[in-house]
Amino acid sequence: MPQLPRALHPGAWWLWALGLATAASRTTNPVILALIAAGAGFVVARRRSAAPWALAFRLYVILGALIVAGRLLFRVVFGGGGGQHILFALPEVPLPAVAAGIRLFGPVAAEELLSGVYDGLRLATMLVCLGAANALANPKRLLKAVPAALYEAGTAVVVALSVAPQLAESVLRVRRARRLRGGAGRGFGALRAIVLPVLADALDRSLALAAAMDSRGYARSGATPRRTRLVTGVLVVSGLLGVCVGVYGLLDGTTPRAIGLPVLAAGLALAAGGMLVGARRIARTRYRPDPWRPAEYAVAASGIGAGALLYLTSTVDPAALYPSLSPLAWPQLSLLPALAVLLAVAPAWVAPPPPVERLTVAIA
Repeated sequence: MPQLPRALHPGAWWLWALGLATAASRTTNPVILALIAAGAGFVVARRRSAAPWALAFRLYVILGALIVAGRLLFRVVFGGGGGQHILFALPEVPLPAVAAGIRLFGPVAAEELLSGVYDGLRLATMLVCLGAANALANPKRLLKAVPAALYEAGTAVVVALSVAPQLAESVLRVRRARRLRGGAGRGFGALRAIVLPVLADALDRSLALAAAMDSRGYARSGATPRRTRLVTGVLVVSGLLGVCVGVYGLLDGTTPRAIGLPVLAAGLALAAGGMLVGARRIARTRYRPDPWRPAEYAVAASGIGAGALLYLTSTVDPAALYPSLSPLAWPQLSLLPALAVLLAVAPAWVAPPPPVERLTVAIA
């Protein structure tokens, strides 16, 4: 049965993207990473709307490609000869004795280059997954879902997340205006003609946003006691730090297990306590709150399931996630990572299509 067009809850998209980013962090296999990035791009192509924030996905892809190229260049500049298969040799720059252990240029081996490509591709894939969430989730609706205790911090985070989409929209609008005026030049002159209007537009938007937030009472503490605000901040910050340490302990195989799940549970308890205390001092109403429907649960479960399958693979068959560099071996795609990739692209059909924006023309 076809689903009616509607906007999915932004929290579902972010849970899906964080699950994919977690899955990408568990492997350096270029085949798996390329499939995860391609799956995220396929979901974005099928389920993104015509909103301004949906235009920023291309910027994340370009930034990911620059990360891979930068890691590859780093291995060439600071020595890539730590292997048996030497591809080419560059003139080595002699360094003083103080910089012992550091080498500039010299022989470049295939093992070191592949290691740089694998690491860069993993970081780029994680960035692409987060860019997919930024392109699919509505940042304004995401602000509505932020708990009351984190409303001030959530406002800053949502404003920060909307910077890249707004810059992409400004660039497209300025380029379109230049083409209409016949300005199709290239080079530094064209770049300057684009950058300056984009910066001016960003400044105008920032001033308009600041005025709108000030008129609505943001950054006003009210009559809340200082002790209550201090207790809330300490509990929430301590809880979030505990969650970060616990998640790192669960994902990192070399960290002791005692730092993983217990610290994560304690951090969640502290954060929940701080949010409950903070929610009592903030009275906030919501107009038409976003419900969680079966599609939201399915999208979130697909991302979390993909991350869980890669985590299971790291304990059952770690060789499938980390291709051998010494000796060199072709990357393989086993069953569990393939299932994870198939699960990751499920939102392309499970999620409802985005609503079509209608153009309203006013006739004077």
